[in-house]
Amino acid sequence: MKAGDVVYLTGALGMGKSSLARGLIRALTYPDQDVPSPTFTLIQSYEAADFTLLHLDLYRLESPDEAYELGLDDALPSSVLLIEWPDRLGHLGYDDRLDIVLELADKTNPSAGRIAHLVPRGNFKV
Repeated sequence: MKAGDVVYLTGALGMGKSSLARGLIRALTYPDQDVPSPTFTLIQSYEAADFTLLHLDLYRLESPDEAYELGLDDALPSSVLLIEWPDRLGHLGYDDRLDIVLELADKTNPSAGRIAHLVPRGNFKV
């Protein structure tokens, strides 16, 4: 990952988006990094070697206007954005991004694990 990258974490409630984000953050910062959920703070910031990593949980936002007030476009050039519930961005969404879509490996057995589909969009380079 590099500064300017946007990653959408999508999947149903309880699918493991926050757990995946926690693992990515620890891999990019350090293994013992405390990674609280940004459900109530909306944004948690972490320093990686070459960029700031911003973990966002937009579940509680009611409109794209609230997302605009977060100032993400100003932060993006020097940051990587990990965004849970990116649909809340509405028309403010990012065209160049990596979508990580989580789904149940076995819809009849939720404990069977998850499948992650990685889908680059726009000019995102994997």
